[in-house]
Amino acid sequence: MYEPIIKAGSDSPPEIRSADVPAVGEGVVDESSFKTLEVDRLFDSVNQSETIIGQATLYRSLTQPLADLESIKQKQYAVQEIQQDKLIREQLESLVAQAAIGENSLFRLLYGTFLGFMGKPAHSLEFEGYGYEPYKQGTRFVLNLVADARLINRPKSDYLRGIVDQITMFADSRWYSLMHGPAYKTERGFLTKQEKKPFTPAFIFKPTLVKPFFFIGLLAFLVFLVTFAPLSTISMSSAVIPLFMVLSIPLLGVYVPMVGTFDRDSCIYPLREGFRDSTELESTLEALGKLDELLSLVRYGECFAGGIVMANVSEPVATHSLFVSGAKNPILAKQDPAYVANDVQLDEQRLSFITGPNSGGKTAICKTIAQIQLLSQIACPVPATSVELTVADHIFYQTPEFSSLDDGEGRFGTELKRTKQIFLSATAHSLVILDELSEGTTYEEKLETSSNVLNGFLKKGNSTVLITHNHELVDQFTNQGIGRPLQVEFKSYKPTYRLIDGISRVSHADRVARKIGFSKQDIEEYLKE
Repeated sequence: MYEPIIKAGSDSPPEIRSADVPAVGEGVVDESSFKTLEVDRLFDSVNQSETIIGQATLYRSLTQPLADLESIKQKQYAVQEIQQDKLIREQLESLVAQAAIGENSLFRLLYGTFLGFMGKPAHSLEFEGYGYEPYKQGTRFVLNLVADARLINRPKSDYLRGIVDQITMFADSRWYSLMHGPAYKTERGFLTKQEKKPFTPAFIFKPTLVKPFFFIGLLAFLVFLVTFAPLSTISMSSAVIPLFMVLSIPLLGVYVPMVGTFDRDSCIYPLREGFRDSTELESTLEALGKLDELLSLVRYGECFAGGIVMANVSEPVATHSLFVSGAKNPILAKQDPAYVANDVQLDEQRLSFITGPNSGGKTAICKTIAQIQLLSQIACPVPATSVELTVADHIFYQTPEFSSLDDGEGRFGTELKRTKQIFLSATAHSLVILDELSEGTTYEEKLETSSNVLNGFLKKGNSTVLITHNHELVDQFTNQGIGRPLQVEFKSYKPTYRLIDGISRVSHADRVARKIGFSKQDIEEYLKE
């Protein structure tokens, strides 16, 4: 389903926030809903990953939540196993902690440019030297990762067991053998010890400037010169040796760049290109990211200031549904145990209205609903006392949109285009949240258009939540016995941030104006200045 974080053949290291959000109707969350739901902030709240690969994996999950119940359940079981099995958790944490220390060494090997000892790095992926140390450190990182994975107790959950197996199976690949060594360079390319046939012309690549056979041969020549030279030339040989020692210093000046350049261009670069193109290594690093992501989900639940539970997710029988008790916002309530919790029920009514004065918490409650749905579909524990919901094929969140200069439809048309996109993509299994409807037109047209849109969604059968100040619109539906009217509670002109039954018929606009210093009285005072 997912594109890998590190793609075989890629020429650049992974970036944390690199996953693309699908177009409208092609994934669970589209780009506009992604921004409105503040998924970037949600990522910052949930993210407890240690590796770059793990963070990128978590971010990808949030941009493309799972829509398959079995996949969600398997991932949930893995999270719960880590929560409950202390030994496996310790083993996984040790593996990921070591990976976090060493992963940059692999990125240096796979994506670095090695400039020799005279080059001057111009950016973060250019390095002095010929690549010997990045090669040794990068390959050691992968070998140690496989070794650590082999030490993990056999997990019970299929998802977690599959991830660990994915790492250990890299040991069966030829790229593992080449990393482990010896790597034989032949006319046909590099061969492993198992691939090389006897008497095949080859030399063993060693990632070092010190070539033992060269120096042994040189020493043997000097010994031969001294031992077997005729007596008449002994004095000459004795004179040559000191001269040779003096000349060896400039010879090293030729030897180092010659050997280093050969090893880099003929051995290190070709080998690393093979590693980079390897689907086996891609799969191994993908598994590392998933392990780190699972640990992040576990830690998020533990660092949350209030109660947190794993959602009971099910397949929608006919339509989407959601029942949450004690719901808190996954971002705002993380470090606030006093955050006000709410109960939310989206069931056979299909349509819920949330009314109330400005700054009463309507938007926060609706974002809480959508964010809990989203987190549940990546198998993340959510801030609530209990959660039961069905898989949503789409989570749509629409807010008032403003037209641009080149948009000939104006504000009303711009918003209506977005509503149309949502309507055409939504199914009975979708969650749709609308923050006001039909802005930018007359009151009568707004009432009529909003009514038409809501009736359309009712016929589609999805869960629809409308945030509105238009209590006449709510009256129109509730008088027909359609929809659930809810309001944010105010006491003594102050919000309690609780969601209660009923329809709010006041906006408290004067209170907001006074709060920001732009009431009628404030304006009069400004005019006196």
